[in-house]
Amino acid sequence: MTAAASTVYGPVDSWRLGRSLGIDVLFNSSICSFRCVYCQLGRIETPTRERRVWVETARVVADLERADWRSAEVVTFSGSGEPTLAANLAEVIRAVKARTGKPVVVLTNATLLEDPEVRRDLRDADRVFCKLDAVDQQTLEAIDRPVPGVTHAGIVAGIKALRREHPGFIAVQSMFMPANRQALDRFAALLRDLAPDEVQLNTPTRPVPRGWFLEARGNYSLADAPYEAVALRHLDRDEARTLADHLRAATGLPITSIYRDPDPSPSGDKAT
Repeated sequence: MTAAASTVYGPVDSWRLGRSLGIDVLFNSSICSFRCVYCQLGRIETPTRERRVWVETARVVADLERADWRSAEVVTFSGSGEPTLAANLAEVIRAVKARTGKPVVVLTNATLLEDPEVRRDLRDADRVFCKLDAVDQQTLEAIDRPVPGVTHAGIVAGIKALRREHPGFIAVQSMFMPANRQALDRFAALLRDLAPDEVQLNTPTRPVPRGWFLEARGNYSLADAPYEAVALRHLDRDEARTLADHLRAATGLPITSIYRDPDPSPSGDKAT
């Protein structure tokens, strides 16, 4: 089996987490409740809110045995879309932790967090990073393009519930683009209300594929991407620093950014 045909990939270098091994509990196609304009997976082939078993747990465990998990600092659930859409997510998290002993991180778009069962499934994750790009429904639809039934109010309520119930580290991750960077004061107020352990500021430096490619789970720049892709307009280092400083002063929360001094990672990555 080649690495490209595995539900386990990497490790890759993450600006947030260090050396991260990716776990893909979707795998068979790109599957998500968002169709973000900046998605590094390109076109989402299966837009849905339906939870089901997309990949059997035994397959993930078998792939893990063949992977270089020992060199990873963390194991990150993300991959080919929204991991909470996997009905066996909790089972896979427990299996991965039992085999590797590594901290587990789940990257989620937070669209399913209103569901108590989803929040229970995340309980064994050491860290959960919740996407929040918008301050209202209009911006959510413009940037994240959710499937029907997903609301901004529901996402916020779900993050709040997870924050109350989860025993581990909760972060809010936000992708800043021209469409949402002007709403900083409203965003700061929302962050104060959510009170996460950390706020992670990103900008779409990753190339966007013209179609779906399994390889897009990795960490590529536009120059070295093994598929046809396009670049998006994103914040430069000075813009990102100004934004981070503003939010830090307005919220009092820990703020981290994709542009890290003195040697920033060239790009964010889906795996982490």
